[in-house]
Amino acid sequence: AHTLRDDVDYMPTNRFVLFGHHYASITGLAPMLGPAIAVIWGWVPAMLWVVLGAIFVGAVHDFSALVLSIRARGMSIGKVAEGLVGKRAKSLFHIIIFFLIGLAMGVFVDVVATLFSPEFYPESVLPTAALMVIAIIMGLLVYKKSWSLVQVTTGGFFLMLLFVYLGMSNPIVGPSVSQWKWMLLGYAFAASVLPVWMLLQPRDYINSLLLYLGLGGMYAGLVVTNPEFVAPAFEASPAGAPPIYPFVFIVIACGAASGVHSLVSSGTTAKQLDKETDAPFIGYGAMLGESLLGLMAVLACTAGFVSRDEWLGHYASWDSAQGLGNNISAFIDGTTRFLEGLGVPQEIGNTFIAVVVVSFALTTLDSATRLLRYNIGEISETIRVPI
Repeated sequence: AHTLRDDVDYMPTNRFVLFGHHYASITGLAPMLGPAIAVIWGWVPAMLWVVLGAIFVGAVHDFSALVLSIRARGMSIGKVAEGLVGKRAKSLFHIIIFFLIGLAMGVFVDVVATLFSPEFYPESVLPTAALMVIAIIMGLLVYKKSWSLVQVTTGGFFLMLLFVYLGMSNPIVGPSVSQWKWMLLGYAFAASVLPVWMLLQPRDYINSLLLYLGLGGMYAGLVVTNPEFVAPAFEASPAGAPPIYPFVFIVIACGAASGVHSLVSSGTTAKQLDKETDAPFIGYGAMLGESLLGLMAVLACTAGFVSRDEWLGHYASWDSAQGLGNNISAFIDGTTRFLEGLGVPQEIGNTFIAVVVVSFALTTLDSATRLLRYNIGEISETIRVPI
């Protein structure tokens, strides 16, 4: 970040701001969706893998990828592989990364466009759009006007909460899902080419604060409501489901251990790390934070249901447990019930959690687009053809 500083991709960043960026980028929807599906085998296997997998596998992997990259001048995993293994390994990584990120972008564009539709959470559109404007203002104030990070964070955070409240009474239902997809692709392109301090970094940072507040409220509500598990502790053979081994480890990736995180560690994060000693806090710590979200998803989808019959209605078979809408709704409904234990009205809780879900899908989309740009740039260098 210091040696190659260009204030576009490379720039030293406050460790707490960078933690927020890294945390938001690796999180996305997967830590909520994976556990929401995996609890069909019972809450014990899902909970064990989320907790133990994150501590002993996922966090170690993310931290290691970050350190490898910063000791190789912020190179991506593909370039690092060239130095450690060879040119063929680099080419293989570049090909895999290109298609992997492209596929992930397509999925997240489809997911967010669907969540913005009138059938799901149109009330999340206004706060999500406002968050982009707030992020740009925060970036300008901190990096161009030298305002205090504490002042800017406080102002941005309260503005964000205000727009969450306004979104409840101002749902935006005009654009179709197809139109949302084109607008999201345009946003992703802009986020990938703008200087990192202008949109990507402050947006991820303020998003992470939203999740901290949400997670704190969810766990506090869990303690207050003290719900019972309505799901079985262990279900070896759910109707139509594949075998628990190895599929529980496949279904729950983000939240426990995900190789995609190495792309973020070696992509945007390594280029913004101020000091090498910040790496454990960011690389290891952010994965533990993601594990807390994965654990909450397990709890919401097993103890957040009112009754065993309601849970069986959702998880009666493998087919009935599928679908974006079903699993997102299970997470949002369960966590909303936890927030109700703190006196939060259902409508406010639903809107707040929906904004959290959509915001983190978007942070992964814009970070993935930037990572794809890096990857295409490295492919261009390899084949010596400007792209």
